[in-house]
Amino acid sequence: MLLSIEHVRKSYPGGRPVLNDVSLTLEQGQTLALTGESGSGKSTLLHLVAALDGFDSGEITLDGGPMSPLDDAARAALRRNTLSLVFQQFNLIPSLTVAQNLSIHARLAGRDNPEWITHLTERLGLIDLQDRYPENLSGGQQQRVAIGRAMAIRPRLLLADEPTGNLDETASAVVLDLMLSLVADTDAALLLVTHSTEIASRLDRRAHLTGGCIE
Repeated sequence: MLLSIEHVRKSYPGGRPVLNDVSLTLEQGQTLALTGESGSGKSTLLHLVAALDGFDSGEITLDGGPMSPLDDAARAALRRNTLSLVFQQFNLIPSLTVAQNLSIHARLAGRDNPEWITHLTERLGLIDLQDRYPENLSGGQQQRVAIGRAMAIRPRLLLADEPTGNLDETASAVVLDLMLSLVADTDAALLLVTHSTEIASRLDRRAHLTGGCIE
């Protein structure tokens, strides 16, 4: 089992519960859509899996290692080496070109592989855009760069939070197709937060959050 979430609870300051006894598993190579209304805890759960925030009780185990004992340095190492994130906001570095944005994650992790970066550039249709800066790209193009950057380290787990939320229907379809294709080719697992039942239907499994609980 690549990811195991066991009886996780999370409350915000003041005691307001966000996640209430959530349990979930994800195997290597599986794709899972996490759905639910706004405020149901979807993004919070994704942030916990990404080791961006701590939880009150329970345990999250990724690739055989529990997260609760990890310090900040170990959590950062997890994000450099084992998992990658794609957000609704593209979060590209505006002062870097497409080519530089694509490779920066891998270079920081000490895992820069020019052949793999070239392959990603071709697969994502970015060959003719490598010297452009993010401000000169469409939303769909920026999200393709963000996916390439995330996949540059060949993560075991890809986390995506509403990755098509800022895109039109055509660009959304292209981005989702590319993401699913790259995940399948690398045998990565995908945990994707979405409001869209259509997008959720494209993934292997679906889990629905209501009031901080998995239905």
